[in-house]
This record gives sequence, structure tokens and C-alpha cells, in this order.
Amino acid sequence: MKPETLAVHAGADIDHETAAVSPPIHLSTTFEHPADVGELKGYLYGRYGNPTQDRLESALAALEGGALARVFASGMAAANALLQNLPAGGHVLMADDCYFSVRRLAQAWFPRWGLTLDLVDMTDAAAVRAAMRPNTCCLWVETPSNPLLKLSAVAPLAQIARAAGALLVVDATFATPLLLTPLALGADVVMHSTTKYLGGHSDVSGGALVFAREDALAQAVGEIRTLQGAIASPFASWLVLRGLRTLAPRLDWHQRNAMAVAHFLAAHPRVSAVHYPGLASHPQHALVGSEMRGPGGMLSFEVAGTRADAIAVAARLKLFVNATSLGGYESLVEHRQSSEGAGSPTPETLLRLSVGLEHADDLIADLDQALAG
Repeated sequence: MKPETLAVHAGADIDHETAAVSPPIHLSTTFEHPADVGELKGYLYGRYGNPTQDRLESALAALEGGALARVFASGMAAANALLQNLPAGGHVLMADDCYFSVRRLAQAWFPRWGLTLDLVDMTDAAAVRAAMRPNTCCLWVETPSNPLLKLSAVAPLAQIARAAGALLVVDATFATPLLLTPLALGADVVMHSTTKYLGGHSDVSGGALVFAREDALAQAVGEIRTLQGAIASPFASWLVLRGLRTLAPRLDWHQRNAMAVAHFLAAHPRVSAVHYPGLASHPQHALVGSEMRGPGGMLSFEVAGTRADAIAVAARLKLFVNATSLGGYESLVEHRQSSEGAGSPTPETLLRLSVGLEHADDLIADLDQALAG
């Protein structure tokens, strides 16, 4: 079955009680169980699980081709749950352009968890091999990366990880399951911030981990989610599930708009660099035709000039809303270094764009007037 069809039908079983086509939302925090049964089975308490969450997890597992999925209250909750289950004494390699909150989490908390960290350019397999240690237990990859839109080849990294007995985790939030399926390329776990494209409407927070195998790690991650209470609410699960149904047509339009915007920016004299995998000039453009099924709707560009010049361009935009996050129907712009704060490695003139569902001509006109000053 094609992924576009799976996005519509996975987890969409007709409700057996009412025959409702749209799935119900089970908001109850507690469930009745027999008083005289020693070992409780089924649903028990909202923090442990609920039917709406189960539907979303089955849908995500189907889309990724995984054994099972775990959904969380946010993408960071998902990342934290997995990283906390890495073995003490282990060494972790993370992409040098990975999401800044994941990087901060690792830098601040790894010492407390008995883990060590190195950042490496995951687009360079030779650099990854050179950075491996005997105790390397996890490679944390983000492709496309945030905010430089680097692409890392998953299959070669999976070979490196497998040879070392390490885990390969791929944050594929920018790509979504429709553009990249890392498990099929050898990854062990796929992470998503479901807040973004999977929800698609800037009105829900969530995260997910999809596992290639139903193993001890998947079980431990489920247990820590229960104990820490980082579960996705039933309503959030329902909103993400609803978002999946329109993911394919939304993503198609996001990509077409992003390609038009990228070509415009690449030819503009006030733009010094454009980071978009759909451009032939992108260093890993070939991966769009091999491992990926499209370049996505995210891009970033660098304004020729200073940090103040870049911020001024963002301030003059009218259709692009100055806001964080991404993947919603509306176009957003963000001066990424300002959002990341002290210690940000992002170029000071870089603006990140989440290209929305407006008409491309209007978005280009908005960028044109903002760059003209």
C-alpha cells in the first residue's frame, strides 16, 4: 500500500460501537475493571494509555514500517525518554546541526546520566567513523537538519552503527514518513515532533518514537513514559491522527511553494546563501532522488549583510509570521540565532522559513518587498 493511502487509512478502523467513520476521542482518565481480579488487564488509567492514543500509535507504526510506536506530550519528551534509556558509560554521537534543544539537553544532562557526547557532521560518513569510540552506543541523526537543511545518508550510517553495535536514531521531523522512511534504510528508531507537519495546523503539541523492533528498549521507553507522565493526551492524539489524513496533499503543496521560493531567493542579490535540498546546488541534492522522496517544505537563507540586516528583513515580512515552530498551514519566518540564544552555532544572518499553503506568488512578493528594504 502506498504511503499516501496509509496516511488516510492507518488507525482508521470503523468504531465498533457506533459505526462512526471519524474515530472517537476517549477522554476518560480511568476505566472500570473487575474488583476480584488479581492481575489487571486492558485500560486502567489515563497515564498508562487510552484507545485514542493506541489508534495514533498504530497509524505511525504503519506509516514508518515499524514494529510499534510510542507517542508523547512533545517531541522533546520523546527525545528525553529515549536518551535516558541509553546505557550509563556510553558515548553518543549527535549531528552538529541537530535541533538546539536536543543538543542542550545532551550537554546539560548527559554528565548526570553517565553519558558522553560528541558533535559530528553526519553528512560525512568518514568523519562519523573517525568519531566512533569502543563505547559508542548511539548515533543521533537529524535529516533534513535544523536549520541548515543538511541531508545525511541513513543507509551508510546504519552500517556504521550496526558494525559497532550502536543504535541509530533518526529525527525525520522535517521529512515526515511520506518523504523518508529511515527504518527501511536500517535505522533502529525514528523520532518525530508530531507538533509539526503531522499535526499540520499549529494547534497541537506531541512527539513520537517508532521502533524497528519490539525489544527491551521499546519496552523501557514505554515504562519511563508512564512513570514520568509524558503521555500524549487523548485530544492531542486525535488531532495528530486527523492531521495525518491530509498530510500528503499538504506536503505536496508545501514542497511546490518551497521550491518556487528557493529559486527566487537563490537569484536575489541580497541573499548570500540558500539552504534547500531541492536546489541542484545543495551539497546532498542527490539524496532527494535516492533515499528521500522529495525535498520538503522547509528552507533557510542567509541575508547578505549583518545580523541587524537579517532581523530587519524578517520584520518587514507581512505574510510570513515571525514565530517559532513549523509545518503548519501558515508561512513562518524565524531569525534562528535569536531563538537559540547564547552559544548558537547558527549563522547570524540566517532566516528559517516554514513555507505554508498560501499561493507561491504572494509569498515571493512578500519576500521581494522585505528584501528590497
